[in-house]
This record gives sequence, structure tokens and C-alpha cells, in this order.
Amino acid sequence: MNLRDLGEDRLLSQLLPHLTLGKAVVAGPGDDCAVVAIRGLGELLVLKTDCVVEAVHFSRRTKPFDVGWKAMMRPLSDFAATSAVPQFVLVTVIAPERTDVRWMKGLYRGLQRASNRFDVSIVGGETSSTSGPIAVSIAAAGFVEKERWVSRRGGQPDDDLFVTGRLGGALKQRHLRFVPRIVESRWLTKNFSVHAMMDLSDGLGADLPRLARASRLGYTVDVESIPLTRGATINDAITEGEDYELLFAVSRRDSARLMQRWRKKFPRLPLTRIGSLNRISKIENRKLPRGYTHFQQPR
Repeated sequence: MNLRDLGEDRLLSQLLPHLTLGKAVVAGPGDDCAVVAIRGLGELLVLKTDCVVEAVHFSRRTKPFDVGWKAMMRPLSDFAATSAVPQFVLVTVIAPERTDVRWMKGLYRGLQRASNRFDVSIVGGETSSTSGPIAVSIAAAGFVEKERWVSRRGGQPDDDLFVTGRLGGALKQRHLRFVPRIVESRWLTKNFSVHAMMDLSDGLGADLPRLARASRLGYTVDVESIPLTRGATINDAITEGEDYELLFAVSRRDSARLMQRWRKKFPRLPLTRIGSLNRISKIENRKLPRGYTHFQQPR
């Protein structure tokens, strides 16, 4: 058996249960970010690492500035999913020795511009050579108030499911210059009780089932209500991934007030109810086309 036979989720289900976590760990592997309680600290420490790899997340024709921007913003999108504020990052770049120095300088311009967008400091990192493709890894650290931390696991039966923005934008290369929904996430947790939340990086067809499983619930989706980027199909929105929008669950009794206040606060950013969570024993899940799954994409 190889990784292609398993896929990412099944592989992690075999590896993660064997890890030993200390008492300070609030949220470990399986959530968007790791969350740790530090004695004497009023806030929770939030940690995340992510990477972009040539021929997987970007092509050789991609501008190095865009590679740097995307590499930085991917882990920051996970901070948005946790309603956390990123503060520091470490950058690891692995590249062949033949890589043009101008490409590296362009990469760092993108990294710096993206980090400046959220007042994040690049405080160190590592470089290494390789005979394979270029890879850029970001390790990020920040904080979130204990009462505003959100995970995938808190969804409740009959919660309404919402998504920000429009889905299917990867087809128009929006995945290279997206802005994480940190501002929107912080507003949400300040004004509403958000039960569960994650960012849509692998497509609704992969990420919604993950959120439901983490909350030990099922879900129903009104496929026709899924908000689409112009030119995208419903299948694109479900399967393509790399939208980096928020998917979250709130109590049904808060939905109308949320929609009303959202329109006033973010008039240019759509917020759409796409379905609800439910008890698996009562309502059968609606099957969605599969989203992006590492190790199992077509060759």
C-alpha cells in the first residue's frame, strides 16, 4: 500500500492517534492551527506551518512575488479559521542551486508584502538546496483570546452553515493573490458565538465533511445556493479548492441578525447560508463531489 492508496485524510487517521500530547495542548493535529495554553499567559498561543511546492501549488511560470504572497497567506488563512492574530513567522526555502537569484529576491518581496499586510514579522528561517522542485515552508505563531478561539469541533445540531465570498476562484488564479479573512473572522467572534470554523483550502467537497466529522455531526447542503465566482460552475466551487474563504457554523437563531449586521459591516463581501449541521442518525448526509485530496490527484 502506498500514499496514493490511502489519501491524506486516511493517512493522518493512522498516524495522529499515536501522538502523545502534553496537558498544555488545547488543540493539536487535525485542526486548522495548533493551540497551546501557556501558564501565566492570558491568551492562547497559536501555531501553524504550511508550505507551497512547485508543480503542486504554483507553476514555473508563476511570478516569484506571487509565490511568496501565497506561501505567506496560506498559514495566515488558518489563523483566520481560528480567529487568531498572527505575529511572527519563520521562512524555510528549499531550492535547486541553479535557481536564479532574481527569482529568490522576487519571492522575498512577495513574502514581505504579504506579512506587512497583517503586521507580521519575519523573524528567521532556513535555506537548503535540493535536486527537486522549489518548496517554501512558513511556520507562524500568534495569539487568540481564550473566549474567542474557534475550532472545527464545536458545531451543534441545527447550526446554520455559512461561507464568505464566492467559490471556484482558483480557475481565475485568485489563489495567488488572495487575502485571508482575518478581519472578518475577528469581527465574527467579537459579535457572535461561532461554534465551528475552518478555511476552504481543499474545496467544499473535502472541507465541509471534515468540519462535520470533527463536530461528530452530519450536514445538509443546498447546492444551488453555493455562491460562485463568475465563470465557475457548482462543480468547480465544490472540487477545485484554494478559495481561502471561511466556512463556519452558528446557531440558527443568530442567522438573521448575522446576515443583517454582516451586510452593513462588509457590504462588498457576500455571506451565504449554504446548509446546516444535523445529527447523523436522523438525516442522511448529502454526498458532495470530492474536493482536493493530497496524494490522490490525477497524474
